[in-house]
Amino acid sequence: MPKSPERPALTLNDIRPGRRARIRRHLARGAVRQRLMDLGLMPNVEVILVRSAPLGDPIELKLEATSLTLRRREASTIEIFDDE
Repeated sequence: MPKSPERPALTLNDIRPGRRARIRRHLARGAVRQRLMDLGLMPNVEVILVRSAPLGDPIELKLEATSLTLRRREASTIEIFDDE
């Protein structure tokens, strides 16, 4: 029986404003990865995409009591769980 092709992993870029997501892992390396983790974007943390800028970049996220703005380039390096 052939294996079914694996679906591509979802990232923070794939969710719509108002939706929740739980972080699965980081694909970034080095200083960028460390900075994202310093901001609180760690595995198993739930985030809400609050809004996206009119031209799509950057995005605003809310995690716990903190709001932060993230470039789409960095958001694409954060995989999320496909819980929906």
